[in-house]
Amino acid sequence: MLLGILVVLCFIPTADVTENKILVAQSPLLKVDNKTATLICNYTYNGTGKEFRASLHKGTGSAIEVCFISWNTSKSSSTSNKQFNCQGAHDKDKVIFNLWNMSASQTDIYFCKIEVMYPPPYVYNEKSNGTVIHVQETPTRTQEPLSAIPLWIMATVTGVLAFYSMLITAVFINYWQKSRRNMYHQSDYMNMTPRHPPYQKNKGYPSYAPTRDYTAYRSWQP
Repeated sequence: MLLGILVVLCFIPTADVTENKILVAQSPLLKVDNKTATLICNYTYNGTGKEFRASLHKGTGSAIEVCFISWNTSKSSSTSNKQFNCQGAHDKDKVIFNLWNMSASQTDIYFCKIEVMYPPPYVYNEKSNGTVIHVQETPTRTQEPLSAIPLWIMATVTGVLAFYSMLITAVFINYWQKSRRNMYHQSDYMNMTPRHPPYQKNKGYPSYAPTRDYTAYRSWQP
């Protein structure tokens, strides 16, 4: 009886637990310093699928599909979410997702999902551990303070310019004062010839002749 049971068990087909399965492996952490990240999804597949689809999902619940790539034996195409700059590429046993212009708000955990679309049966990988993409903030560049030497040179140049400005101003004021004194001296040596009063201009006397006093002549008349 026992021998018969063993013979029956030998003819029961053994289920191959690894057949037609997809296993995905991702690096646990990816730091982004220059807003550009490259996430590699390594996978193994032992089935006979010919058409595949690989997608990158953001968040613990994989709620946001960042981008995806579809391929078969002859061609491939990639599509990205409008909120991301992402492009997928397929290589042997791995899918590469390139992301650029990332911001700190996009720091999160990302999961790779790989699906066999054709022929049936439809197969996809179990959820992996994911990759935490940490996008670091770009430091704001601040203007470096000027060193002591440039400040010293600037102060010296400013002082020299101020000194020359004051010197030129003093020379100009001195020259102006001398010019005024010379003008006054010249007025002291003007022609001292007496001029006739205004009311005698039309009596025929030359302008340089002194005005005669007729009163003296009238006093001697008989």
